[in-house]
Amino acid sequence: MKFSRIIGKSMEGLVKACGYMSAFTVLLIVLFLFREGISFFTLTPIEEGYSLWVNQNNPVQQLSAAEVKDIFDQKITHWSAVGGQDLPIGRLTLDELAEAYTEEQLGVSFEHIPDCINHYIDSLPGTLAFFSDQWVGTGLQGARRLDMANITPAVFFSDTEWFPTSLPAARMGVLPLLLGTLLVSFFSILFAVPLGLAAAIYLAEIADDRVRRILKPMIELLAGIPSVVYGFFGLVVIVPLVQETFNLPVGETALAGSIVLGIMALPTIITVSEDALRTTPRYMKEASMALGASHWQTIKNVIVPYAASGITAAAILGIGRALGETMAVLMVTGNSAIMPTSLLQPVRTIPATIAAELGEAPFGGLHFKALFALGCILFLMTLAINLIVERVIERHEKA
Repeated sequence: MKFSRIIGKSMEGLVKACGYMSAFTVLLIVLFLFREGISFFTLTPIEEGYSLWVNQNNPVQQLSAAEVKDIFDQKITHWSAVGGQDLPIGRLTLDELAEAYTEEQLGVSFEHIPDCINHYIDSLPGTLAFFSDQWVGTGLQGARRLDMANITPAVFFSDTEWFPTSLPAARMGVLPLLLGTLLVSFFSILFAVPLGLAAAIYLAEIADDRVRRILKPMIELLAGIPSVVYGFFGLVVIVPLVQETFNLPVGETALAGSIVLGIMALPTIITVSEDALRTTPRYMKEASMALGASHWQTIKNVIVPYAASGITAAAILGIGRALGETMAVLMVTGNSAIMPTSLLQPVRTIPATIAAELGEAPFGGLHFKALFALGCILFLMTLAINLIVERVIERHEKA
């Protein structure tokens, strides 16, 4: 007996240690995620180690990332458009500098590059220069470093362009990614909930035991299929179908993503809804039938209202599955970071953006931290979904 108690206490301690270790690991992951994500808002849109330079007499003190991008895209051609003098803007990078000066002027080891930059900016006062700090050193005599404001949450959430690798200043607008995620997830649930509820009603109230014993495991098995398989199915079947049906140039659209995500959410919705429907007390069904109600009237007016909380929880869990899905969405939505205006155009979601770009982002750089900020947004969205589910289940249990 004493040995058994020792074994029991040891197993209890081991289980407790595993629980604490798991909770501590999750906490560390969340802290690391938010540490990297929040530090993104301490950076400027220019990658670390680079800077912008203007003539020391230029009155412009600061430019936004959008203005810098428009200048280098030649959409803004005069300083007067950004609060400066009426001078044409000249763009200077290392390539332009190599064309303007000879190898002898630049130096054998490029040691004269700062002097050449000074001469160029002094000769053309409207120049905006973009160089690595290794070429300009601690500063330029005839030029002034142009300040760039830190990226703010307001700009991050309101900017409509996502160009994290554009030079010299990155555009970090999460709005098209956020709207693309919500659009695809919302319409996937509109597609999945009616089908899932109908299947759950059939399994719980209409199908006989033999059919249910066959269909229930098959439906639950769908939840274990890898998402990349769903992505291949969508790419081969759903995408061509959408393209031919709506006569589109490409079939990789938000609609294709919604359909694929809806199919992926069906097992969760069906299983949870069917369990909720089967918890309806038998006496409530018999009372309804005794009052003269048909089977369908009993399902409609008694069973479904009683299981409403469970069905709602199933729909919310389906939304959570759709919000966090990566590979399938990446394969069928076109992966285009533009503002969504229709279901029939390519979109990009937050999970797909993280999956597609994280491997190419320099560790610890601006792009890297921007993707962690996206991860924070996705975490908060998923956390909100889980809290809503807990709230719905709690209300159902109290009822």
